[in-house]
This record gives sequence, C-alpha cells and structure tokens, in this order.
Amino acid sequence: MSFGFSYMGFAYLILLFLPNLLWTKNKPKDYEKYVQRENGVLRALERVGEVAVTCFALIFTDFNIRPWSNWSWWLGLSVLCMLLYEVYWVRYFRSKKTMEDFYSSLFGVPVAGATLPVAGFFFLAVYGKNFLLLLASVVLGIGHIGIHWMHRKES
Repeated sequence: MSFGFSYMGFAYLILLFLPNLLWTKNKPKDYEKYVQRENGVLRALERVGEVAVTCFALIFTDFNIRPWSNWSWWLGLSVLCMLLYEVYWVRYFRSKKTMEDFYSSLFGVPVAGATLPVAGFFFLAVYGKNFLLLLASVVLGIGHIGIHWMHRKES
C-alpha cells in the first residue's frame, strides 16, 4: 500500500456524493418513516464503512491508473459499476421518486443505488490490491446494502 493522494478515489467520491446531495431535495415520499425503523447494527456498520471507504479511497495511490495489466480488468469493472450508478440516479431523478423507484434494480442488480457504488469501491480495492479498502467496502456493503434491502422489503 502506497500513501499519497488518489485522484481515482477522489473522482469516485465525487460520483458518489453529487447525486446524493441532489437526492437530499428529492427524497421519496415517506422515506423518513423507514429510516426510523433501521437496524442499529446495520446503521453502525454503514457509518463505519462510509468513513473508512472515504478515507482509504483518498489516502492510497494504489487506485490511480497504472500501465495495462491483467489487474486493469478490475478497474474496468469498477468504473462500469460507477457509471451504472450514475445511470441509476438519472433514472431515479426522472421517476416519480417513490420508494419503489429508489430501491429499484438496474440491469438485474438489486437495490442498485446501494449495491453499485459498494461494488465499485470493492473492485477498485481489488485493482489496487488494497486490503484496507477491500475490508472497508465489505463493512459498508453489509450495512448499506442491508439497510436498503430492508427498506425495499418494507416498501
């Protein structure tokens, strides 16, 4: 693991945060009532994962683009996940913004708004051979996808 600034991690975080900022003004109807019933353990895992992924994505240069190798396929898969995540948001913002819209699948990926970015960071960690981001992605995935899956089942 190499310390330093990761422009790829920074780009991923921009792709993650911008639609979420827009979402704060476009939440689905009745969203707050679902939040009140969230599992505390999943919420804690989500928060720890969010902080860890944000920090690790920025402080390791392992994720920056390197010359082509077989590992580059992992970066391609990671980028694809993040691009599909943006497609998910475009579709959501054009929708009626219901809970069903928010927790919908995209191209067979369940709860795409939660699953795609977690997968994107997970594959970025594999590309960078960075165990810390990999572990943080798993923790985030358990919490974030778990919460979204529960909300989807409730709606």
